[in-house]
This record gives sequence, structure tokens and C-alpha cells, in this order.
Amino acid sequence: MATQELEHLSGVGNDSVTSLWGLELTEIHDRYWASRGFQIVRPGGAAPDPDGPELFVLLDEDLLVGFGVRKILRIMSWMQPHAIRVRLVETELSPYRESVSTDDDGRFIKFTRNYDAKQTHSAQLWITPRLEYAKAWNASASGKLGSRLLATTISTDDRVALRVPGRIFKDDINGSEDYRRWILKAWASPSGVIEGVYQPSPGVWLHETVKVDSTARIIGPAWIGAGHELKSGETLVGPAIVPDSPGVETNAGQVDWYAVTHSAWRLIPTVKKRPSRAITKRTFDIVVALIGIACTLPIYPFVMAAIYLEDGRPFFFKHRRQRFGGRTFPCIKFRSMFRNAEEIKAQLAKQNKSDGPQFHMENDPRLLKIGKPIRKFKIDEVPQFFNVLVGHMSIVGPRPSPDRENQYCPAWREARLSVRPGITGLWQVKSEREPQTDFQEWIRYDLEYVQNNSWRLDIWIMIETVKKIVFRS
Repeated sequence: MATQELEHLSGVGNDSVTSLWGLELTEIHDRYWASRGFQIVRPGGAAPDPDGPELFVLLDEDLLVGFGVRKILRIMSWMQPHAIRVRLVETELSPYRESVSTDDDGRFIKFTRNYDAKQTHSAQLWITPRLEYAKAWNASASGKLGSRLLATTISTDDRVALRVPGRIFKDDINGSEDYRRWILKAWASPSGVIEGVYQPSPGVWLHETVKVDSTARIIGPAWIGAGHELKSGETLVGPAIVPDSPGVETNAGQVDWYAVTHSAWRLIPTVKKRPSRAITKRTFDIVVALIGIACTLPIYPFVMAAIYLEDGRPFFFKHRRQRFGGRTFPCIKFRSMFRNAEEIKAQLAKQNKSDGPQFHMENDPRLLKIGKPIRKFKIDEVPQFFNVLVGHMSIVGPRPSPDRENQYCPAWREARLSVRPGITGLWQVKSEREPQTDFQEWIRYDLEYVQNNSWRLDIWIMIETVKKIVFRS
């Protein structure tokens, strides 16, 4: 992507290409609300999902909105109405308002600045937990008719009227530009409901197909769509939304309502981040490592005997990898491959299914007979409890990698080396290991862990790791 093209595409108001991460602007709006547990339902639009959202937001066809939901959720919890009829009110605070004038073919003519007094705009919408009302709205010919139907169907005792301040946008050339600017600031984390995007640095969200040279710079806030490349020395300065590259097809995936509504792992108590987090995490690591060593020591003689009978010594494989701050350490594993595995690896390079610096293939011929089962059940990694005990590693964190692999993405390297590496991590429990996407997933999940690491996340990862090992086919 040339510098000139970067400048052309970086404007938030670029309407020549509408798709971002495989989604139109209205779909971006609806995914934003999905990330908060709400499904947007419009007359004649997508059908309401019976198995997922906490609440349905019933909107007109061309309306895009933003507002706070705390008061609405409190009313839903306390009063348990069948629906809330919301009058959304927006008062313009700016002393002027700019609009774009175009000709009949949509070509730009001029900007118009209106210095009128403050104006108040309003729009009506409904919020309901009831599927039948969402279906009725969806089947209506228009929002006006849908609202009339609900007003006559739901008794006054079962509904609440509420006036709420917020933002109102129309899905047209002026409203689209304003909405893009607003959503860049309002939506901190799109990755939960849009597949294939990750955050390499604060305020910057990229599709996994975007290639960024190590010398390129992105100054957020910025969202970059699929198929672009930032070459050596290029700089993109936000606020910017760069649509998907023309001709590049991408799939944003479906909303996983279960993951959205359970996103905070609500059965696990919330523990706020405090300076004591590092101390308590280290204490936890030592205790779990001691328990892990005590529980796994009895299997050591059997694994060592199987390795010795097939390929002699050594029993363990020590690989130099980087830990907190970039310092190296010997990462210990039971040896699962033949002693000449590195020599064979060069001959198998063409069969590598990974898109990044690591090597991965099905039915790897370098594996010992004992190698496949001990890898399947993660037995090869139990010696790493000793790495945890001496402080090289943590129980949960990004997997440690050698310096050679960490050089492939500088932003990723700096983030993952800001915490102790772990025996297990988010990538291990969430990666699908699909060909040509593996490395992008690795980057995305490592950055997600570093940005959101907490006791809740650590406990969830450990639970998922055990489930993955026990129930693996």
C-alpha cells in the first residue's frame, strides 16, 4: 500500500468503500451493541436470535445510536418490565455543524457550516427481553408501525417510558462520517464479536491479513481493514478507519452469544488489578508448581524409560527461549523427538502448515513413538514446573519463544516480554491451528492476554486447559 494510497484511505469519512473487516457500517454498529449483550432488531432486517442476547434493541431501519445502558439495566433488574420505550435525546454542544454537499451522482461539491443555535434531536426506540416483541418488530413494515403495534400490545403496567441522553446518527453520507468518528472513540475492543482482528498497540485494531513492516508506524486511534500492507517507513496517523482492500474477501464470523453473555466468566469473582498482583501471582505460581512437581514426579521414570529404549539419552530437551524483559532461559521439556530433529526439519520445510516462524505439521516424522502421546496430554511440558519454581516462567502467560521467532513482530514481542511466559496461555486454549492463520492467532491471543491479564482470566485459562487435555479425542 503506497503512501499516497494510505493518505487517501485513512480518512474516517471515506465512503467509496463501505466494508470493514467484512462488515458494512450498519453491521459494525450492530456488532458494537452485540459486544454489550444487546441484539439490534430492525423492521425487515436479520431475525432476532432466540438463544443468545440478554436484551433486544428495536430500531428504525436507518438509525445508528449510542447511549449509556446502566440506568436501563437497573430498571430491567428492579422493575422487570416487558419493555422500555426510550426517547433518545441528543443536544448539539458545538456552536456550528458541518455537512457535506454532493451532486446527484454523489460527487463532493462543498462543506457547509451552519452557525445555528443549539438544536435538540430525538429518536424513539424500544428495549425488551421478550422474543415475541422482537419478532413482531422485525415483521413490521416500518419502525413507526412497529412502535404503534407495541404500544397497543404491551399494557402500560408492563412497560416503562424513559428519556435517555445519547447520540443519534443516520445511515447516510453525513451520519456515516459522524458515526465513524464516534465509534472509534466509543468501542475499545471489537475483537470479542468480530473474528480475525487484533490490537497490536493501544487504539490500533488490524485485520489478521494486514502486513506491517517493523519500521512502519501507526498512531491511533486507527482501524485497518483486510488485505492492506504498511511498508517500510510508512506512517498512518489516526483517527483513521481504512476499509477492506477492494477484492479481498473476509468473514467476520457469527456472534457467539454465549461467549458474549459469559465474557467476564461471571461464576468467578471479580478481582481488581492492584500492585500486589505480581506478588500474589508469583506466590500462586510457586504453590501450584510444588503441587505439580509432587503429582507428576511418579511418571518421570516411565517417560524417561520409554525415551531411552527408543532413542537413548538425553531424557530432556532444553531450548533457549526468552522470558520477562528479553532475558533467555533453558525451557525444559521431556524430549519427544529424535536427536537429529533439527537436521530433519530443514528437509520438511515445505510441509510447514504455520504462516509464521514456528514449525507445525501433521504426522511429524521427527516424533518418537512416545512423543505423540506425551504431547497430546501435555506430559512433555510437566518439567516446566521447575522453570516456574525458579522464576523463569509462570503457570499462565504467553508461551515462551526464542529470540528468532520474537523478531517477526516487534509490537508483539515487546508486549509478550512484558510478562512472564506461561506453561499454558490464551493461545493454547483458543487457537484453531488453521493453516496460514496460526501465527496471526498467536499474535492476537498473546496481545489479548497481556492487555487483559487478571485472576479471572488466569483461572479460566487453567480450567479450559484441563478440559482440553481431559476431553481431547
